[in-house]
This record gives sequence, structure tokens and C-alpha cells, in this order.
Amino acid sequence: MIKIQGFSKKYDRFQAVKKVSLEVTKGDIFGFIGPNGAGKTTTIRFLVTLLPPTAGTATIDGHDVVKNVQEVRRAIGYMPDSFGVYNGMKVWEFLDFFAVAYGVSRTQRARLVGDVLALVDLHHKRDDFVNALSRGMKQRLCLAKTLVHDPPVLVLDEPASGLDPRARIEMKELLKELRTMGKTIFISSHILSELADCCTSVGIMERGELLTAGPIEEILRVMSDHRDITVTVLGNPEEADRWLTHHPKVRGVEREGQKIRFEFSGSDEELAGLSDELFKRGHRPLWIGENRPSLETIFMKVTKGQVQ
Repeated sequence: MIKIQGFSKKYDRFQAVKKVSLEVTKGDIFGFIGPNGAGKTTTIRFLVTLLPPTAGTATIDGHDVVKNVQEVRRAIGYMPDSFGVYNGMKVWEFLDFFAVAYGVSRTQRARLVGDVLALVDLHHKRDDFVNALSRGMKQRLCLAKTLVHDPPVLVLDEPASGLDPRARIEMKELLKELRTMGKTIFISSHILSELADCCTSVGIMERGELLTAGPIEEILRVMSDHRDITVTVLGNPEEADRWLTHHPKVRGVEREGQKIRFEFSGSDEELAGLSDELFKRGHRPLWIGENRPSLETIFMKVTKGQVQ
């Protein structure tokens, strides 16, 4: 759905982005993460046809972002990191204005405006003036604006910036809902906790370079040959703890009540065998699973050694 190949951007002697290549598949929520100044916004501005590249190409929904500008703009909904609203307009008028700009017909506009207001939970603010909205509501209104032409791809640059904790949670839930509707979402942030619960894959930027990109679990597996496992046992957790401590594929065993957490270097088949052996020894494993790594863990592992 989104493909970038060798994108670079240079301003005089300053290299803002260096040979970035990545792919985002249809239906993904792709988290583009990194500190401020890493090159995230520069890459996004290239993707949404607002910045010519020094080198490289990109396509969105099969359209070249340099050669097929109008087609790309019809295929995306773009929410920049900072945006203005027209304070003299009512909420429905603001959305209707952008629907007109996208070429939505008069007969469709009223229905679409109502639909996107319901989606972002602003239907009760339909006739309020935009300047009367809270910061969080304005963020949701801007997101609604990106949806009025029903684009398959959403590109969101720091969408939760400046929001209070409740509004951040609401924004994450909305992103999950949009994914269930079939949207592909490319979202940037320098606050990793914003993306931890909703991303299916990530790309990590540092000093203008893409250090890694792909599904979260796959990235961590490449970086480490140990998986983070938790097992809950019903019978004699102390004995289970001791047995796991001496298992050749296990290290770092920690126990809290009936739960035992450890790092495991074996395959899925070997993990199933470990569970079977716990059962045979009378420890009665009730639940066993692999813990999803945090984005903070991934970021620190990937960027380790990058700082000079």
C-alpha cells in the first residue's frame, strides 16, 4: 500500500534523510517512531506530495508521489503535526468545506459529514463553532477532515500531540476502529507509549536514517535469540521455578506467585515440549504465552550503540 525506495533529502550541506526504504502493507497501523529531528516529518511531507526528494521514489496505493500527485492526494488523508482551523465556521461547515475541496458531490456531502462526525464522536457538536471546541475535540475534528473523501490511506503526523491522557486513549481507540474499517495508517510519534497498543509494525528513525522496520515481534526476534515467556502453574510453583532454572533453553527466571517469567531460546515446538514436561512433572501449566515487547524495549535495543 505504501512503498518508499531510497528516499533522501538534503538541504544545502545538511542531510535530513538518508536513503530510507520501507513498505507498509494494506490494513497495517505502521508506527514511525524516533526522537524529534530524526527525519520523520521530512519523510511524511515527501509521502504526501508536499516535498520533492533529493533522491528516491515512493508509491501510495500504486501511485507515484512525484509523478501522480493528484491521484496520491485522493488516496490519502493527511493530518499534519500542526494545523489551523477556521474559527468562524461551525463544525459541520468546516467538514463540508473540505468535502467540497475534495470534489464530493452535494448529494453525498451531508451524509458523509454526518458519518465522520459520528465516527469521531463529535455529532453532538455539529452546530458548535470550531473555536468553542477543546484541544482534543479539535484534534478529532482534524482527523474527521482527513476522512471526508474516504481515503484508503491515512498519514498522521503526531496526532496525539498536546492531548490530555483521556484524549490520547480516545485517539488510540479511534485508530483501532479505523483499521477495522480497512484503512492503512501511517502514524508518526516521538512518544512511544502513544503507539504501543495499536501498531502492527514499526519503523525506527535516528539522525535521518531508518535503523529497522517491520512487524514488532519480527524485529525483536532478529535482535535477540531469546523470547520473553510467562507461564502460570497451578501445582508447586517453587519446584517449577527450580526445574526451569536448570533448563538448557531457559534463562532469567523470575517468579511471582503462580506466575513464572523467563527468557526462552527454543522454537515453538520446543516451547510446547516444555509445557508438556511441566504437566508431566505435576506443575499443571494453566496458561503459557509470549509477552509482546514494548516499543521502548525495541527502540532502546535498536538504537543501542548509535549515539556517539
